[in-house]
Amino acid sequence: MKAKDTGRSAVEGARRIVVKIGSRVLVQKTGRPDLTRIKSLVKDLAKLRKAGREIVVVSSGAIGCGVDALKLKTRPTSLPELQMAAAVGQTRLMSFYDKFFSAEKCRVGQVLLTHGDLSDRRRHLNARNTMMALLRNGIVPIVNENDVVAVDEIKFGDNDKLAALVALLIEADLLVLLTTVDGFQAPAGKGGRMRRVASLKNVTDEELQHAQGKGSHLSTGGMASKLQAANMVARVSAPVVIADGRKAGILSRVLRGEDTGTMIMADAASAQTMLAGRKRWIAFFQRAQGAIIVDDGARAAIETKGKSLLPIGIRNVEGSFAAGTVVNVRTVGGVLFACGVVDYSSDQIRKIMGHRTDELAGILGFKDYDEVIHRDNMVVLGVELGGV
Repeated sequence: MKAKDTGRSAVEGARRIVVKIGSRVLVQKTGRPDLTRIKSLVKDLAKLRKAGREIVVVSSGAIGCGVDALKLKTRPTSLPELQMAAAVGQTRLMSFYDKFFSAEKCRVGQVLLTHGDLSDRRRHLNARNTMMALLRNGIVPIVNENDVVAVDEIKFGDNDKLAALVALLIEADLLVLLTTVDGFQAPAGKGGRMRRVASLKNVTDEELQHAQGKGSHLSTGGMASKLQAANMVARVSAPVVIADGRKAGILSRVLRGEDTGTMIMADAASAQTMLAGRKRWIAFFQRAQGAIIVDDGARAAIETKGKSLLPIGIRNVEGSFAAGTVVNVRTVGGVLFACGVVDYSSDQIRKIMGHRTDELAGILGFKDYDEVIHRDNMVVLGVELGGV
């Protein structure tokens, strides 16, 4: 049955779709790969591909497949052993996808990513170009985090965030997060009863507090991570559906606009003012290396007048960072309202903060830029991202 008031019709015309499949969807309780379910999901994915839609699969399950192949009793806890399981499991997982997609006359390609691949501008563009080439040629990319080499500094954290970043990278029309529950569940009256929430216009702290599930020994994510990932995409790009990947034909049902799972609707105003590729890279694919604290006048100039950040409006600098890195921009009261690429290092900014631009050469001995952050290299969170 189609939903009449949840905006589901918006997904029916989606042409480019990212589907994230969670570990617990792909494996049994024992940790062994559930080949029957994988085969069923591939049939559903192939059906969409044959209908002319571009499909990208972000797949968990590599470590689980490795644990099973190595006959380990439990999931490893040390990084080298996790990477060992991933190395063994990734080839096994891809062999399943290759076998089942081939049976459906579809070709797949493997794409392994780390956060460093997407935060570096050149590698970011290379990753996008590769993904777009695969899609143009009718190939289904199977994406996973490169657990074999990833360490804490470059890990995405979980594949929900990875799926969101992939959706932003290729400007997808829809993101589907497949899990083992029928969408987001919220309290329904007394007695601890829960109800499925059919749709959300945005994800608030209240929803995050109600989010149930913190992952398991087979996975790292939970409903909270799915809501956060969904909000990242929906507020600037495309709708997101969180659905039960164990249901037969779930993807076809989602694409028909049926009322299943939870839909997080795209922000219409943000979608109309789509962030340019570079600003999208700044906003979502970077980790801030520090913060610049500004006065109210500088905030107003940036938010309402579209101005660059000048030294005179800066009151403090937090952290140590080089020129060319991304930093957050906050008010004296601690409100984060922008982020951007700095033209000067933290040490240089500390010397010139509070000063006019015509004084910079005398203070530093040079003046390469008038601005600390140029407007073209800045993202104003509440304005350009539809809220934070």
